[in-house]
Amino acid sequence: MNFHVHEAKQAEVRNGMELVLIAIGLSMDAFAVALCKGLSMRRIHYGQALVIALFFGVFQGIMPLIGWFLGTQFAAYITPVDHWVAFALLAYIGGKMIWDALHESNEGAACEVDQRLDIKELFIMAVATSIDALAVGITFAFLQVDILPAVLLIAGITFGLSFIGVVIGNRFGNRFQRKAEIAGGVVLILIGIKILLEHLGVL
Repeated sequence: MNFHVHEAKQAEVRNGMELVLIAIGLSMDAFAVALCKGLSMRRIHYGQALVIALFFGVFQGIMPLIGWFLGTQFAAYITPVDHWVAFALLAYIGGKMIWDALHESNEGAACEVDQRLDIKELFIMAVATSIDALAVGITFAFLQVDILPAVLLIAGITFGLSFIGVVIGNRFGNRFQRKAEIAGGVVLILIGIKILLEHLGVL
């Protein structure tokens, strides 16, 4: 009995660590944009940094919830190949993040200096950087992830990293922007590979 309890606890730890890594990977897009927003400030405004982080955190939490709801509607049909679907989605999202980071022009990476906080622009950026989380929410449904703790974790980590991103961007510029996007993409691809290998019995 104790052995089974120990195994269950180990599985919980592994799943918890995977969720943290997924959350960090997903938040890298928001982190990169937050760096740019910080760079655009002549002086750091912590109130604006909190608003930026709140926008990114909230949307990054809402999108996987929507994805999970959509995924649960089709879970019965997808279950036989759910791990392949999870791998494909995570690999695509991660690959896209790496591709975008490597092919982004210097002009596109430039950040205009602007002290104002445009809420409409912020809303659009928050939605754009959280679209990938929608697809991850679908994989959560197939993998039967406990959705509420997952979305709270994703939202919390994105909020924290976005706030830090604004501060770092203001102080050090956007030199970490491309590296953050590449790292996030690699993490998501590796998690997708791990899920697939576990399903195939390799791990």
